Amino acid sequence: MQAKSVSTVFWVYNDDMKSGRPAQSKRSKFGERLCALREAAGLTQQQVAEQLGITQPCYAWWERKEVALKPEQLTKLAKVLGVRIEELMEEPQTNHRRGGPVGRARRVFETVSQMPRHQQQKIIEVVEALVAQNSNRGG
Repeated sequence: MQAKSVSTVFWVYNDDMKSGRPAQSKRSKFGERLCALREAAGLTQQQVAEQLGITQPCYAWWERKEVALKPEQLTKLAKVLGVRIEELMEEPQTNHRRGGPVGRARRVFETVSQMPRHQQQKIIEVVEALVAQNSNRGG
């Protein structure tokens, strides 16, 4: 009787895995910010490109290389990503203390900031309604 070897390979895929092939070159500083803002908004390159009216490879180039965008492109890009134009252009300041909520509220809002943009908007609507209701009582 001959021994038979059986091996099973399980490929585990999850939501954290990046799609597409690995990049051949390092991102520009602007490209790093752009990629981080896009991912924070829960959008793919394809989704951003469609909203901007350009192709996905063109948008991917923006994230990868030094590019000179027109003012109207920057305005539209900031709107799609849900940020101010200044956030696209400036490197984040890491040495200063951030304002905003503290403790539990900060943890909750940091978690919300990682959610897809459409879910963030729903949460913001609820929070704004509660804030408005509270300010009407007090003032």
